Amino acid sequence: MKLNFKATHPFHSAITSNGMNIGTITKLQNASKQNENFIYAMLETSEEGISEVTAYDRIQTFGTNEIQHQKAPAWYRQLLKSFLNPFIYILIIIAIVSFIIDIWLPAKEERDFKTLIVISIMILISALLRFIQEFRSNSAADKLKSMVKTTATVKRKFLEKKEIPISELVPGDVIHLSAGDMIPADCRIMQSKDLFISESMLTGEALPVEKNHLPIRDADKKQIIELNNLCFMGTNVVSGSATALIVATGKYTYFGSISKSITTERPETAFDKGINKLSFLLIRFMLVMVPVIFLINGFVKGDWLEALLFSVAVAIGLTPEMLPMIVTANLAKGAVNMSKHKVIVKRLDAIQNIGAMDILCTDKTGTLTLDKIVLEKHLNVLGAEDDEVLKWAYLNSFHQTGLKSLMDKAILEHIELHDYLKADEQYMKADEIPFDFQRRRMSVILKMHNGKHLLICKGAVEEMLELCSHAFDPGEDRSVHIENDVAVKMDDTMRNTVLNTSKKMNEEGLRVLLVAIREFDPFHPLTYSIEDEKNMTLTGFIGFLDPAKPSAQPSIEALHKLGVTVKVLTGDNEIVTQKICKDVGIPVHHIINGHELDAMSEEELTEQIDQVSVFAKLNPLQKVRVVQALRDKGHTVGFMGDGINDAAALKQADVGISVDTAVDIAKESADIILLEKDLMVLRKGVIYGRRTFGNIIKYIKMTASSNFGNMFSMLGASAFLPFLPMLPVHLLIQNLLYDVSQISIPWDKMDEEFLTEPKKWDAVDVRRFMLFIGPISSIFDFITYAVMYYFFKANSPEHQTLFQSGWFVEGLLSQTLIIHMIRTRKIPFIQSWASTPVVALTSLIMAIGIFIPFSPFAAGLKLQPLPLSYFPWLVGILLSYCLLTQLVKNWFIKRFTTWL
Repeated sequence: MKLNFKATHPFHSAITSNGMNIGTITKLQNASKQNENFIYAMLETSEEGISEVTAYDRIQTFGTNEIQHQKAPAWYRQLLKSFLNPFIYILIIIAIVSFIIDIWLPAKEERDFKTLIVISIMILISALLRFIQEFRSNSAADKLKSMVKTTATVKRKFLEKKEIPISELVPGDVIHLSAGDMIPADCRIMQSKDLFISESMLTGEALPVEKNHLPIRDADKKQIIELNNLCFMGTNVVSGSATALIVATGKYTYFGSISKSITTERPETAFDKGINKLSFLLIRFMLVMVPVIFLINGFVKGDWLEALLFSVAVAIGLTPEMLPMIVTANLAKGAVNMSKHKVIVKRLDAIQNIGAMDILCTDKTGTLTLDKIVLEKHLNVLGAEDDEVLKWAYLNSFHQTGLKSLMDKAILEHIELHDYLKADEQYMKADEIPFDFQRRRMSVILKMHNGKHLLICKGAVEEMLELCSHAFDPGEDRSVHIENDVAVKMDDTMRNTVLNTSKKMNEEGLRVLLVAIREFDPFHPLTYSIEDEKNMTLTGFIGFLDPAKPSAQPSIEALHKLGVTVKVLTGDNEIVTQKICKDVGIPVHHIINGHELDAMSEEELTEQIDQVSVFAKLNPLQKVRVVQALRDKGHTVGFMGDGINDAAALKQADVGISVDTAVDIAKESADIILLEKDLMVLRKGVIYGRRTFGNIIKYIKMTASSNFGNMFSMLGASAFLPFLPMLPVHLLIQNLLYDVSQISIPWDKMDEEFLTEPKKWDAVDVRRFMLFIGPISSIFDFITYAVMYYFFKANSPEHQTLFQSGWFVEGLLSQTLIIHMIRTRKIPFIQSWASTPVVALTSLIMAIGIFIPFSPFAAGLKLQPLPLSYFPWLVGILLSYCLLTQLVKNWFIKRFTTWL
């Protein structure tokens, strides 16, 4: 039978919900369930492979055998993106207005470039700082993403076997696989010998899977990944050899479909949402305040152009124009600190997200466990520890020549038995019956010192139990000699005892194998087969565990103390996962497996998800669904994984976390890379994330509340004063100096209490903070007005310079001093001191502010020296301001239970 090859061309087929091509799925299912002749006909090939000409044609049709993966944008795109920020948009609009009214409209001799130059400098510094940091991050990430170039052994018609780059393989190629090879494409196995494939990077399952060439007639009723006569791109050969036929290549493979799903645009994260909400809050305030101040000044003073100039300065004052720079500086500082603690930040925004994270979804293998199978128990048939069972198991594992599985390696770590048993002297290997998937067991036949043959078989519980007619009654001796033990018949009572013991071991999270033996006389022909694996005598159980990491429990406790709930999303079975969770302190109230998850509606999942701590037997898309459901409930979700099966979920999460030993596609999807696969390292990342966020929110609340207070003061002054309370240039310089004073904030520290809970953007909280804390400064601004107006008689346009100088100094000092009041919920300078850089820079700015009216360029700025009698008033006003702010702070914390 011959099928039309073009008809199965993937480009002509639809795409499934999991990103795989329907045409490809059909081809893989047909290849799995049909015999060799059908498959060769379907792919228009033969045992000899395809010709070089055909291979060339198929590359033109299907493309090269490469997967889609993300690349950093070109530098100029990154530079352009650095300017795409809501606050920079505001500044650009203000700059355009400034250009029109300061440069375009006025006569040549009256043009004023000061405002436009200052705004332009702010925009450039902010954008360039962000570009430089992110360009460096992307360059480092590219090194992590580099894919390993490898080759495959292919048989082409009329040619000998040869090695070619895997990118040149096409459907219909015949390839040869051996131990250590990476599977270069999705293949159907045509011949195999003791073939075991590690699929952990696709499924998360630690143990290798046996593959064979036998057709699977109900292949169309199973998931593609469950078909054991198919091999998938990206997996690797652990043991054995095979000849395979390539069915799908490149982006049409299982690997490629997952890769394609994670290289799309990342969804909006908690950081993005928070910064956008905050931006729109500040924009709304501007849209209300600026027109009001413009109209009041216009009507009261009658000079509408001057009112417009003043309104532009007010708009600048209300815009936290240094926010992009402060945020970038904070994030960059956080990234440097985290790198010193084995946490590499690929995407700067992820630092805030990791601090805001309240749920961490993680795989089990390697994160909670050592990723190493160990022999945990060796029990006799009555469930008691028995060294004799271990001796039988050791002889079996030592003498087999097939696959040395992880469990065999765990047994062979008991090297002390080797000399004691004289395993290669007293027991000479006579024959072997290899492991296969149908039997799920393997046997070795050993020649003992008395000449007799001893068959030792180990395998899965159900299969082994059917073949055992007797069981050893455990004796007190610990000898391997059979004649010293009593064998009892395997009746229903004994069978139930064995099954109950096995079930109990499973509930403890152990993988259980049975070990049985059978003795043959010395003259038995050396042609042992599976027919000889019967009437065996059961010796006992061996139980294996991928044990919990010693650091896992304290790490999880530490994360819980930081308000982070840990949920386990794994491809492993629920029994083993439940045991590990119990060992590391993750409470397990309810487990949902992949089949149950598929049966649940979105509403049911949303309702139950907070109560579920373990999701087992999940495929990659089910992991994505769980992460999305958690995000939809308002959680900030971190996902930690290192396999291909984790890649899509890594990208869906607010913060994707991987390790430097992860597969390329997982590292590509992650925002943060840990240099150690340890949750304790992640805990440090969470603390640094919160510290960084704390310093960002300090700036936002300080600036928003201070600027709001200033605008409130200007509103009042504009209504009652016969002149402007401060010239636009004064406002601009004051604002710039205040911003400079806050550049040291990334080097500030946070109170310990702040670090104990997840921190999220909260635009409502910022607005509330502005409304309650901002007007406090206005009270003392009005007091300053009164002092300057009545005491110093600066109450007419002729004396406005003195008035403006007095408010310029008081306004700048109160704004700068408020940094220390707002940065902590404690009493500043008594219970909590800022870091040295913050104290030094704020002190310097306050000194500069006092100096400016006395400086040589004061006259050019339309300021004048202040009388000495002004300064006692200044000290009294500032002390009163600090005292009232502390009282309001205490009330605010008591009323709203929050500060920063």
